[in-house]
Amino acid sequence: MANFVPMMSGNKSLCTKFTFVAFSSLADLQIVLFIIFLIMYLFTVGGNITIICLIWVTPSLHTPMYFFLMNLSFLEMCYITSVVPQMLVHLLVENKTISLAACAAQMYIFAILGLTECCLLAAMAYDRFVAICYPLHYTLRMSPPVCLKLAAASWITGMVVESSQIRWIFSLPFCGTGKIEHFFCDIMPVVKLACVDTSHHEIVIFVVSVLFIMSPCFLILCSYIRIVLAILRIPSAAGRHKAFSTCSSHVLVVSLFYGTALFTYLQPKNAHTPDTDKATALMFTLVTPALNPVIYTLRNKEVKEAFRKVMHRDCLRQMH
Repeated sequence: MANFVPMMSGNKSLCTKFTFVAFSSLADLQIVLFIIFLIMYLFTVGGNITIICLIWVTPSLHTPMYFFLMNLSFLEMCYITSVVPQMLVHLLVENKTISLAACAAQMYIFAILGLTECCLLAAMAYDRFVAICYPLHYTLRMSPPVCLKLAAASWITGMVVESSQIRWIFSLPFCGTGKIEHFFCDIMPVVKLACVDTSHHEIVIFVVSVLFIMSPCFLILCSYIRIVLAILRIPSAAGRHKAFSTCSSHVLVVSLFYGTALFTYLQPKNAHTPDTDKATALMFTLVTPALNPVIYTLRNKEVKEAFRKVMHRDCLRQMH
C-alpha cells in the first residue's frame, strides 16, 4: 500500500490523510452509538464463530452447503472487522483521521470481501440448484474438490478485481480539506475528494460494479428460477415445503446483501448523498452481518439440532 502516492503539479496541496466526519453532528449521541455498535459487533463475531465451530465439530454438517456457510461466516467476521473497530475508536476520540495508505488498505480489504461474498452467494445458489434439480448427481457435481475450487475462485476473483480497482482509485490526487462524509473509506465518498475530473473513473467503477456484482446476481436468479420450477413439479405439499425450506435462509441473506449493494454501488455519483451513503453503509457493515447468524440458525433445523446436541453433550460432561 506504500505505493499509493498520487503525484500532482500546481499549487494545490495534496492530502496525506483523511478525516471522518460522519457522526460529527451527533456529538451528544456518540457514547450511545458506541455501545449499540459494540454490542452488534460482538454479537456478529460471536454468532459467526459459533456457526464455524458448530459445523467443524458436527460430522452431519460436513456437506457442501455448510462448507460454503463456514466460508461465509468467516468472511462476515473479516468484513465487519475491517470497518467497525476503527469506527468504534473514532466514536470515542476527537482525532478521527486516517492516513492515505491506511485508507487504501481498508478499502482494499473491504472491497475484496464484498466481491468475494457476491461470488460465494452465487456458489451457494449453485449448490442448492444441484441439490434440488439433480439430486442423483449431487455427490459427483458437488464433490469436495469442486467445492474447494468454487470457494477458491470466489476469493481469487475478489482479490484480483478489487486490487486493480483500488490501486487505480488511489492513483488519483486528493486535495482540499480531506474530510470524508462517511465513517470508513468506501469507494464513492473517497472518489468525491479527488481534485481532478473523475468522470472516467466513475464510469469504470460503475462498469466493474455492474459486471462483477450483477454477474453473480444473474447466476443466483437463474439458479432459483430453475429451483422454483423443479419444486413446483414435486407432487406432495410436504415435499415442496421441505425443498423450499432448504433455500429460504440463503434467499433471505441474498436479498439483504444485494438489496443494499445494488442501492449503494449501482447509482451514479450525483445520486449519492452523505446521509443515504451512511445509512446504507450501516446496513451492509453492521445490520446485515448481524442478521446472517440469526437467519442461518433460527431458520435452519439442522443447525438448531446440532447446537442442541452440542449443548446437551457439554451439559452431560459437566455433570460427570
